[in-house]
Amino acid sequence: MTSTQIEAVEGDITTQRVDAIVNAANSLLLGGGGVDGAIHAAAGPALLEECRALRAGRWHDGLPVGQAVATGAGDLPARWVIHTVGPNRHRGQTDPALLASCFSASLAVAQEVGARSVAFPAVSAGVYGWDAGQVATIAVETVRSWTTQESHGIQLVRFVLFGRPVFEAFQQELAD
Repeated sequence: MTSTQIEAVEGDITTQRVDAIVNAANSLLLGGGGVDGAIHAAAGPALLEECRALRAGRWHDGLPVGQAVATGAGDLPARWVIHTVGPNRHRGQTDPALLASCFSASLAVAQEVGARSVAFPAVSAGVYGWDAGQVATIAVETVRSWTTQESHGIQLVRFVLFGRPVFEAFQQELAD
């Protein structure tokens, strides 16, 4: 079993030099606001083209909440973008298991593509209405559990967080 380092940094996920970054996508996979918009803008048109191909194929109805799928990373320093759709509290999606699934499904996809390092944002915090502390608890617990139970090659999971309050919530959770 591989020992996995788990850390949190405050910063811009689009600049991370890791194998895969996770995109807090919407189900349409065609870009949006927040992390999704920043990733699409930094990756350039190749990412949008790959997402359109996904929509034309298996995910023609959109990617369901809690699932994940990988594309290339376009102009980003990462090799892959793993898209996951977080639950939106404003739409009544309040089940913590849906949020946990975003993290575990993303790690499973990272393992499938051979990623050894993965960067996550605070999926569903912000415009999707989840409290940063609750996201931190679910994310850290899920990543810790997955990385200790699965046989995998992932050596680093980095939470890349935008804004001091979100960063501090993850730091606190990692310290516990």
